[in-house]
Amino acid sequence: MGVRTTAARLRAGGRGPVLVAIATGWVFVLGGRFLVPAVLPQVTSTLSVGNLGGGVAVTVIWAAYALMQSPAGALVDRLGERRLLTGSLLLSAGSVAVLGLAPAFLAFLGGCAAFGFATGLYGPARGTALARTFPSDDGAAIGATLAAGSVGSAVLPFLAGALVGSVSWRLVVAGLAPPLLVVAAFAWYSVPERDGSAAPETPPADELLGDVLRAVQRRRVAVAVAAVTLMLFAFQGLSAFYVTYLARSMDQRVAAGLFALLFLAGAVAQLTGGALADRYGARVVLTGTSAVGAVAVGAVPFVDGVLPLAALSVVIGTRLAIAPVSNAYLIAALPDAVTGTAWGMLRTAFFLLGATGSTVVGAMADRALFDEAFLLLAGVTAIAAALYAFLPPRDQSA
Repeated sequence: MGVRTTAARLRAGGRGPVLVAIATGWVFVLGGRFLVPAVLPQVTSTLSVGNLGGGVAVTVIWAAYALMQSPAGALVDRLGERRLLTGSLLLSAGSVAVLGLAPAFLAFLGGCAAFGFATGLYGPARGTALARTFPSDDGAAIGATLAAGSVGSAVLPFLAGALVGSVSWRLVVAGLAPPLLVVAAFAWYSVPERDGSAAPETPPADELLGDVLRAVQRRRVAVAVAAVTLMLFAFQGLSAFYVTYLARSMDQRVAAGLFALLFLAGAVAQLTGGALADRYGARVVLTGTSAVGAVAVGAVPFVDGVLPLAALSVVIGTRLAIAPVSNAYLIAALPDAVTGTAWGMLRTAFFLLGATGSTVVGAMADRALFDEAFLLLAGVTAIAAALYAFLPPRDQSA
């Protein structure tokens, strides 16, 4: 299926503005979360903390994001996607302003938590809104949205790395607030209210928990969640310290450029990965992508030079194809009546565990084990590839 054909199908029925609004919001929500890793050397220097402190800050962002997933998922079923998406963008704008003004490390951690909580409202609503709007092309729609986020994750940190030498990192981070406010207005006017008459009836409270637990105990859900948790752990550790690791032997601006290249490659992978999974199946795409990712991450300590590292960054970026495929797979595996609640609970679990990756890598880096940390991340990714190889087909009821 060609790109033009896929794009035409996604625009059909006047659905284009919905996709553009959600994707644009994700550009700034996700791109904003990678601003801290891009300016981490300046942050740790200004606030007088080591790599462990920097790793903890990144973990706090993602842990707060994770903790919000379960309540946000439940709110999707009650308030609808439009309110949550808009609210997330508004709160994110306020939190980055707080983050940029933090006078000390503890205050900075508080800002990280606020930003994580605010952006945490976006993920579950984004996934369910796309799945409901594009039921036959959910992989492609989610892939396009996550690809847009990867572009944001490339461009925003790259700009931050380029500006941080002449502009304070505080201004760089706080400068994200105005575009977030603009996109919030766009989302409010573009994303429709959920049709209450078409929404599945939510079970009574005393039955809801049991329904959710039965849903997440399905074999295909359990295997997919275990694998994506490992992939997230590896990626959090990698993304938090990729610039810091490379900046030991090259200019930070060049390192930021390689970090941006990783996400640009990831954007292409997400665009193609979702569509390929719709056509050939999730197991093939997930297993192949994670296996290649394991080799690429393990090669980082053994590669020198800008051009070889640029090529390696492109290969590493292909691991981002995991997200749209696994998201579509898991959402489809959950019962309609508890999709939002169960999806939020799962996202809390795998993002919370995955968020520890940056702290682990930061602690190892402070003990002169930076190279070994990347080998650990490669091993974790390889285990995920093995799990994906046993993933049941998407249409299997087990």
